[in-house]
Amino acid sequence: MTRHEAREAALALLFERACRADETAKDVYERSLTLREAEENDYIRDVYFGVWDNIERIDGAISASAKDWRTERMSHVTLAILRLAAYELFYLENVPVGVTINEAVELAKAYDNGAAPAFVNGILSRIAEDPEIVKQPVPRREKK
Repeated sequence: MTRHEAREAALALLFERACRADETAKDVYERSLTLREAEENDYIRDVYFGVWDNIERIDGAISASAKDWRTERMSHVTLAILRLAAYELFYLENVPVGVTINEAVELAKAYDNGAAPAFVNGILSRIAEDPEIVKQPVPRREKK
């Protein structure tokens, strides 16, 4: 599986979890593995659970960078793309900032409406330019 394919799978999980707020992140993940007969993938697992483990910081940065927009007003798809990319910006040292932003824009082009790519690009560019953002590696989640 390529990194782009893994990002798409992580995006699908983040979207599904946002739509199923009454379920735990773990339940959504495990059901996805079963129903989609998906293979375990370290990147997908780490990003998916990493977003939910750090949701306050991630959503806080998105809200602060999205002028006059609250996360509650964003589509689930846009928000999932932004969460995935913000997680990469904050925590994945091995992914260059430009790659993260470009991949997020491409996901927005493929899965969201016409205005979303520019919106995603603008928010992520503001986050990336913030001098307070320092990548902080997070420990890998153990396979369960």
